[in-house]
Amino acid sequence: MNKAFVLGAGLGERLRPLTDQLPKPLVPVLHRPLICHAFEHLARDLGVTEFVVNTFHLADEYERAFPNGRFGETSVTFRKDAPVRLETAGGLANVRDLLDGNGTFAVYNGDILTNLPLMPLLKAHREAGNMVTLALRSRGPALHIALDEKTGRVTDIRNKLGTGNEGAFLFTGIYIVEPEFFELLEPGKPESVIPHFLELIKRGELGGAVIDDGDWWDLGSRGAYLEATAALCSNGHGHVAVHPQAKLAADVVLNGFNVVGPEAEVAPGARLTNCILWPGAKVAPGAVLERCIVRSGQMAEGVLADCDV
Repeated sequence: MNKAFVLGAGLGERLRPLTDQLPKPLVPVLHRPLICHAFEHLARDLGVTEFVVNTFHLADEYERAFPNGRFGETSVTFRKDAPVRLETAGGLANVRDLLDGNGTFAVYNGDILTNLPLMPLLKAHREAGNMVTLALRSRGPALHIALDEKTGRVTDIRNKLGTGNEGAFLFTGIYIVEPEFFELLEPGKPESVIPHFLELIKRGELGGAVIDDGDWWDLGSRGAYLEATAALCSNGHGHVAVHPQAKLAADVVLNGFNVVGPEAEVAPGARLTNCILWPGAKVAPGAVLERCIVRSGQMAEGVLADCDV
C-alpha cells in the first residue's frame, strides 16, 4: 500500500484552549506532533510512502511543522478544505486526485493515538473483497458498530438502519478503502462519511475487523491527552520525559509523570505533578502545578490544578 489519507481538518473544540494555538493533530505527544505517530504507524505497519492530509483550522501550522513536505523518507501533501470545512466524506472527496488511480489506500483519523496492528485489517479487507473495511475494537468509550462476526460484515451503525442493534464495537477511526468509494462522494459537499457507510452496509460491502491488540486513545479531550501521556511515560509510575533542550532549575520537583518539551523553562522552587509542558513553555518561580498543560510561549504562575495555560 503506497498512500494514506490522514484527516487533519477538525476544529478540536473539546481541547480548547490548546487548539487555539495548534490544530489537534499537531498537539505535542512526547515531543512530537500527534500526527507524526500516525505517519510512523502507517509506514511501519502498511509500508505507506505517501501521505495526504486535509487541513482547515490553523492550516498554516502544518506547513510550519513540515516545511519540506516530508516526514523522514515519506512525502506529505497538505490540502486545505475550502471555503468551508468539508467534514470526513467531503474532505476525502476533495483529495480524490491525489489518491485515485493508486489502488487500495488507508484512511486514518488525525486525532487518535494507537499502535494496534494494521496488517490484520488489510488482510481481512483483501480476503472479503469489501469496498471499505473498518478497524474495530470490542472495548472503548463508544460502542456503536454492529458486526456479524461470522461474515465480517458491518450490519448497522447506532441502529440507524433500524436493525434494533445499537452496536457492540468501537470504530477506531482507521479504515481501508478501495478507490471505487469515490464514486459515492460528492465533491465540494460538506458531509460525514457515515451515510455512505450505511449505503455500503445495504450493499454488503462494508466490513469490519476486530483488533483488540495494542493501545488506542481518542485525544479529543484533555483527560484522554493526559491519560495517554501517562501511559507512554511507562504507565505513569513516576517517569518523566524531559527534552535535552529543556531548562530546569536544580531544585525543581517532578512528581508522577511529566513531559517537558524543548526550550521549556522551569524556574527555581517549582513543583510539577502529572503535567505537560509544550516546547517553549515557562513555569514561574515557586509555581505549583498539578495535571496542567502549558502551551508554547505561555507562563504558568501560582498554584494551579487541572488547568490549561
